[in-house]
Amino acid sequence: MTTPVSVYEALIQAQKVGEAVVLATVVHVQGSVPRHAGSKMLVRGDGSIVGTVGGGAMEALVIKEALAALTDGQTRMPSYTLNNLEDGDPGICGGTVQVFIEPLGVSPTLLVVGGGHVGKALALLGKWTGYRVVLSDDRAEFCNPEYVAGLDEYVVCKPADVTSQVTITGQTYVACVTRGLPVDVNLIPALLATDAPYIGLIGSRRRWALTVKSLKEVHGLSESNLERIHAPIGLELEAETPEEIALSIMAEITMVRRGGSGKPMQWIGEISETESTVNDK
Repeated sequence: MTTPVSVYEALIQAQKVGEAVVLATVVHVQGSVPRHAGSKMLVRGDGSIVGTVGGGAMEALVIKEALAALTDGQTRMPSYTLNNLEDGDPGICGGTVQVFIEPLGVSPTLLVVGGGHVGKALALLGKWTGYRVVLSDDRAEFCNPEYVAGLDEYVVCKPADVTSQVTITGQTYVACVTRGLPVDVNLIPALLATDAPYIGLIGSRRRWALTVKSLKEVHGLSESNLERIHAPIGLELEAETPEEIALSIMAEITMVRRGGSGKPMQWIGEISETESTVNDK
């Protein structure tokens, strides 16, 4: 039987190579169950495992939850009752098992659609801020390691085809720094069909107004559909250079990801001693 040491060794090795994995730990048991509290299992992205939390149908459910955690980056702690297979329970031991499922090494993805000046600056900034960065453009000369080095993936395809070439999950933040209206009209509907928590589109307010008009007329999208789009993209910084514009975009993405307000960090009135201590550290 695999020992906890083997699980930890596999975890350390995964961290060394940058592999995202999930650690499943039995945190509470009651009654007759196959494994005791503290039992651990490592789940990889291909569904393979190291260790066990009990085997059988219950373990299969844990693996399914673990793979979901790899997709959305969220922890979860499901409970399983092992009473009656005919009732849909994943076992017949008679007890209950609670498992803490923890994704590790799951980095959010920044998908930059458009490899122009702003796209290049944004890709580099996204990498610096800890994102897994995917750059996509239909022009190969603007989407390769020689043009901008060190990214995780380069996808040369038409913008409208990017959703079929890149896996977009609830951890994928999409910045469309594209070249114009015809591209946007075909790209936006495809992105709205994904679970991306952030979809931003570069351009002026006039460009966005024209895009909205076309999206409604051509694709039948409603105002509620289009509310997901951050356009014009970024926070208002009066940015001018590609680097400054990239900064405004990453600021907005960070705000959405972390649940911020985008307001200035100014304290009005007195602050408590606790707040002062926390903010000084």
